[in-house]
Amino acid sequence: MEGQSDSGSRRPGTRAGLGPLPVPVPHGVSQTGAPSKVRPLKPSPSSLILGPTHPHAPITVVTWNVGTAMPPDDVTSLLHLGSGGDDSDGADMIAIGLQEVNSMINKRLKDALFTDQWSELFMDALAPFNFVLVSTVRMQGVILLLFAKYYHLPFLRDVQTDCTRTGLGGYWGNKGGVSVRLAAFGHMLCFLNCHLPAHMDKAEQRKDNFQTILSLQQFPGPGAHGILDHDLVFWFGDLNFRIESYDLHFVKFAIDSDQLHQLWEKDQLNMAKNTWPILKGFQEGPLNFAPTFKFDVGTNKYDTSAKKRKPAWTDRILWKVKAPGVGPSPSGRESHRLQVTQHSYRSHMEYTVSDHKPVAAQFVLQFAYRDDVPLVRLEVADEWVRPEQAVVRYRIETVFARSSWDWIGLYRVGFRHCKDYVAYVWAKHEDVDGNIYQVTFSEESLPKGHGDFILGYYSHTHSILIGVTEPFQISLPASELASSSTDRSSTSSEEEDDSTLELLAPKSRSPSPGKSKRHRSRSPGLARFPGLALRPSSRERRGASRSPSPQSRRLPRVAPDRSSDGGSRGSSEEGPSGLSGPWAFPPSVPRSLGLLPALRLETVDPGGGGSWGPNQEAPAPSSLSTSPQGRQGLEEGGLGP
Repeated sequence: MEGQSDSGSRRPGTRAGLGPLPVPVPHGVSQTGAPSKVRPLKPSPSSLILGPTHPHAPITVVTWNVGTAMPPDDVTSLLHLGSGGDDSDGADMIAIGLQEVNSMINKRLKDALFTDQWSELFMDALAPFNFVLVSTVRMQGVILLLFAKYYHLPFLRDVQTDCTRTGLGGYWGNKGGVSVRLAAFGHMLCFLNCHLPAHMDKAEQRKDNFQTILSLQQFPGPGAHGILDHDLVFWFGDLNFRIESYDLHFVKFAIDSDQLHQLWEKDQLNMAKNTWPILKGFQEGPLNFAPTFKFDVGTNKYDTSAKKRKPAWTDRILWKVKAPGVGPSPSGRESHRLQVTQHSYRSHMEYTVSDHKPVAAQFVLQFAYRDDVPLVRLEVADEWVRPEQAVVRYRIETVFARSSWDWIGLYRVGFRHCKDYVAYVWAKHEDVDGNIYQVTFSEESLPKGHGDFILGYYSHTHSILIGVTEPFQISLPASELASSSTDRSSTSSEEEDDSTLELLAPKSRSPSPGKSKRHRSRSPGLARFPGLALRPSSRERRGASRSPSPQSRRLPRVAPDRSSDGGSRGSSEEGPSGLSGPWAFPPSVPRSLGLLPALRLETVDPGGGGSWGPNQEAPAPSSLSTSPQGRQGLEEGGLGP
């Protein structure tokens, strides 16, 4: 790992509070940022070393058919989180597979505008434990969420998602599979969440659906292409396999008398492991928990309805390690690349909102090697007490392919996803000394008051933070100008919440995150008004996101304006409403937007700075300069947030 800067005696000025580049740290501890008082990052659970070359990573996998129910109030026990909020125990990564999330048309329309309630629940539960949403994919009622500790993000790369419909001959997504694949510390992992056909006599159809999912899901780029090409595959979900031969009374007797082993040999999935070639190599822990289907909702009693369905282990978690002799490893290493140990495999009877019980498994991945060198190393002062200290220096590895869409975000400790930033600045790569670069946050973009924050370098190419710092403090007093501006804004719009209307200068690149960025935009998707660029929030679309907005759509690309002064500085202040002159709206703009809560509006400058006249028509939105939220939207057809 790299040490001090080549500049030798050239130390950063004390006013900025910057220190030297990171010093070497012990093997296995990832040095992704260093403040002025150089200290190693706090070792994370997966950074601990089992041996000289065998680090490990705990992973939790959860599957739950929620039966269109509303989320419960608490999922802490399901996720095996420490009761005291201690970050030192539990998993480093958590994969959550849901099935039968309510996907009725009215619910889907709401979820298209807002984040669905189940995803919100898990993000809220995991954020206090330093978990960040890495990726998510949804196919109607089937959802897959992948979380990781924020300090592992620089070592998770090539994140991609896919989905395959198998309902109604492949035209309907009530059945099928969704997947997230990524490279974790140099190892290719794939998480596959499936909902397969139901009923006792559909075992062959379940096999056919699984084969279809495996054959259709292919990932572009180097490394693993098919699901089974990965170093490790986790396959889980409501697989809907049933217990054959035995009648209802015998099955219930075996459950009540704790003789579950008598049911194992008649479990369809257990039998299929020995006969279906497609399942060769898949492993599963012992079924030492009662069948997880079907219960009366709100109880722990098996089905008492007229149908009286036989209990079954429908909800399962399996894994497969790529065999050493089956072709080269996607990561280019030889045999014995990693080992997987399952530490627990259980159901959670305490959750009664669905007719299924959730199932969770805890694993430990033991690596024969580990790539733990960050592509970008950030350095920042211990504390920002003056605006001029908001300077970030970073060093980029020579193998890293930079992009003009890269940016550096400022996050509060406990942020929920990579685009849940407080402020941002474009990584314009101003050369300071050799391969050392520097960017500066504008005073207006900085949060006022006291708090703990983290800086992260977001790579458009990798769609993830590839460099993060330790938490540091910001203690900036609220300015009188900001206070008076807020007062003017609140008094000038009596019928409208000023957090829902943001006016941007023609050359501004800022989405004005300010107060509104601490919570995701919940703007409805609406048609454009003349003279306005409407940026409603939407669900993240498949593919690489180029926008720091958590949910962005895409418009035809507009080249970013890099000629304006301070163009590399982000801004998060809220624009005042009720402005005149060049900020005046054309007459066609409605004066009351009371029915449009969370609508973002941007003024369009018709002539690069000229004002609108009473008879002038508003120009096309393409004249806007881009912000991190808008750049993605301006590029690929749709409305940005």
